[in-house]
Amino acid sequence: MSKNYNLESVREMAGGDEDFIKVIVETFLEEIPADVKLMTEAIENENSAVAYQFAHKMKPNLQLFGMELMDQILVIEAWSKARENSVLAKEAGEKIASKVGLAEQELKMDFEL
Repeated sequence: MSKNYNLESVREMAGGDEDFIKVIVETFLEEIPADVKLMTEAIENENSAVAYQFAHKMKPNLQLFGMELMDQILVIEAWSKARENSVLAKEAGEKIASKVGLAEQELKMDFEL
């Protein structure tokens, strides 16, 4: 079964140190789900500045965890700047929230957190 995340970059950054990998995972779990929630709320409320801040802030973490959500992040960033295509921004936010939610569950199970 395919995972909703990929730790290849995390493992490379940590030099194979399993304790450090677990700390990175724990930090991801503490920050990213909450940021996703706030970003999706900002999109729903059409608060483009806040949505942009959270999308931009999460970008490196989503990349680090191999989540392949850059297209959705870019849609939200573009909407935040142009204030057009709010439907696309909402869809992108929903996809990010869904995938991060699944990855959160998998990481908690895989790392017994």
